[in-house]
Amino acid sequence: MVKVGIPRGLFYYYYGNIWKHFFKFLKIPYIISPNTNKDIMNRGLKYSNDEMCLAFKTYLGHAAYLQDKCDYLLVPRIDNFKQDNQTCTNFLSAYDIIHNTFEVKVLNYNIDLEHGEALKKGLIKIGKELGFDKQKIHQAYRYAMKKNEEDKQREITINLNKLKSTKTKILLVSHPYNTYDDLIGKEIIKYLKQNDVEIIYSDKFDEKITNKLSLNLSKDLYFKYSRDNVGSIIYAKDKIDGVIFLSAFPCGPDSLVNELVMRKIKIPHINLVLDDTSSFTGTETRLESFIDVLRGLNHD
Repeated sequence: MVKVGIPRGLFYYYYGNIWKHFFKFLKIPYIISPNTNKDIMNRGLKYSNDEMCLAFKTYLGHAAYLQDKCDYLLVPRIDNFKQDNQTCTNFLSAYDIIHNTFEVKVLNYNIDLEHGEALKKGLIKIGKELGFDKQKIHQAYRYAMKKNEEDKQREITINLNKLKSTKTKILLVSHPYNTYDDLIGKEIIKYLKQNDVEIIYSDKFDEKITNKLSLNLSKDLYFKYSRDNVGSIIYAKDKIDGVIFLSAFPCGPDSLVNELVMRKIKIPHINLVLDDTSSFTGTETRLESFIDVLRGLNHD
């Protein structure tokens, strides 16, 4: 049976859990690239250009790692979630870049709700392409969505409970492909935990709620994932001590949205923008100072 390769970047942090449950139900072998490391980063740099953000460079590295280890790479094309809920160009162009860069077949589907193309239709397309009948695919889809919703609600509950903590509470506003990437967010999370900070994650709220709450900061926000993120600030503003904005250089949506939001919120915050040459020493110094400021404010 064919083996499907799943790059551990970008889409993986939104749909990876669904894909794994879907393939598990259909008994389709799959391989996920390892956590981002220097080798993955160097592979990505080989195929990228300077205008690509760090997150997309690492994504190309994950694809490069998998290209000779699987029969297909799974790379969707995500355009929009209805009007005013667009994605950045990376989510739209990744399929074409991967298809034209690597010598491997690509499993692909579209998410374009403006034209009726949703996740369900996409997974049915993949199931058919891999040779399964419609009934079996529908069963796999329902199973994957059910399991994912259970996992998601569990994470949301844990995140919400952290808002009751007596520790210094910091909301980390960041896309999950940055937050949980070993070369981007891991050391930051590790440092905060070592310094007894309770981390609230912007991606672990109900995005239907945070997406709407983002309108309190701007009626004109264009990017779906950015709206989901910054809406968490409105949700948690009275329960947190500070906000850390984390993004990968040179992310277009983040450079616009984060700047807009930072000018409007009254909560103490810092903005961390990382690239492939970033040293954690400088980041650590900024985090240490920020934590000291927050604790000083609380003490006063």
